[in-house]
Amino acid sequence: MTFRVVVALLVVCVWLIQQAASFNFDQLQQTAARRFGPRAANSIRDWQAALNDSNSLGEIEKLHFINAYVNGRVTFVDDQTAWQVNDYWATPLESLGRAVGDCEDYTIAKYFSLKYLGVPVSKLRLTYARARIGGPASTITQAHMVLAYYPSPDAEPLILDNLISEIRPASRRSDLAPVFSFNSEGVWMAGGQPQPTGGSSGLTRWQDLLTRMKNEGFDI
Repeated sequence: MTFRVVVALLVVCVWLIQQAASFNFDQLQQTAARRFGPRAANSIRDWQAALNDSNSLGEIEKLHFINAYVNGRVTFVDDQTAWQVNDYWATPLESLGRAVGDCEDYTIAKYFSLKYLGVPVSKLRLTYARARIGGPASTITQAHMVLAYYPSPDAEPLILDNLISEIRPASRRSDLAPVFSFNSEGVWMAGGQPQPTGGSSGLTRWQDLLTRMKNEGFDI
């Protein structure tokens, strides 16, 4: 192996480390126990084990594993019932610890789980959409959030959803009409055009979520 190859590999390793998130699981378990009881701490411990077990999987396998894991451990409950407010973005500790959440909470937990597993955030976008309810002829829609995965910048995304367990390409999700998407790096309007200024720093609920996560023990 030449010196140049070694240097290139080191650069890639550093880049992957910078992309990945770091979670203080001891602190997370203590926080979960203090706020929600010992069962919540056990849920965070199970999540840690699941992340460790799936770390060696390929990128697409990680998508399927995390999508199924979060969908299987969170029961859909609206924010008014769960938090007594109309709109609340729960941290992964809150949604997995209490095992309840709405569409944003599923999406947030999947996003940070995959980031922890080293999936580049440039491939992941939390996507707000209008979801059609009641079949192809229906005109009834409601606000919904899913996680979109882009294998490459111009590729058709795969959609991770709590309503449909199967991960499908966007072309097979005609029930979803994207409005905008975002991640830690920026905001994109429908059609894929990046927002020219502000980026995700202008999303107050996102910034509030990140602050609460850091206080819980997430190094994101």
